[in-house]
Amino acid sequence: MIFTYIKLKKYKYELPEDFTILTPIKGSYIDYEFFTLTTDGLLTVKKGYKWDGVSGPTWDTPNTMIGGCVHDALYQMIRLGLIDINYKNDADILFYNILIRCKMWKFRADYYYQAVSIFGHYSCRVGDIKTPKIITLEF
Repeated sequence: MIFTYIKLKKYKYELPEDFTILTPIKGSYIDYEFFTLTTDGLLTVKKGYKWDGVSGPTWDTPNTMIGGCVHDALYQMIRLGLIDINYKNDADILFYNILIRCKMWKFRADYYYQAVSIFGHYSCRVGDIKTPKIITLEF
């Protein structure tokens, strides 16, 4: 599996090519500007997607890049109302599994998982500050 990213100043990172991964989130088809999710759980985070890395009192390292990108995309889907908030736990477990697969020490992966399990719901609220606002004006 190859994962490439571009480090940015504002958002920190940007995908220069699509990245696809199987998730446990099944049953809905979503085709959005930044990602697609098939009914069998295949998530494609599209070229040009920007994310801010892992959040909290932590640091970004090569073994957090894939998990951080996928987790941010799934949380964004929840904030946008594209998938139900009940998928938060699935997103958190997938994040943990990706960290382990990327050879993160289990102690550190456990710490990250506990942080998103406890505090992640703040980033999943529909209408959260991170959610893009669409404004319609009549002319």
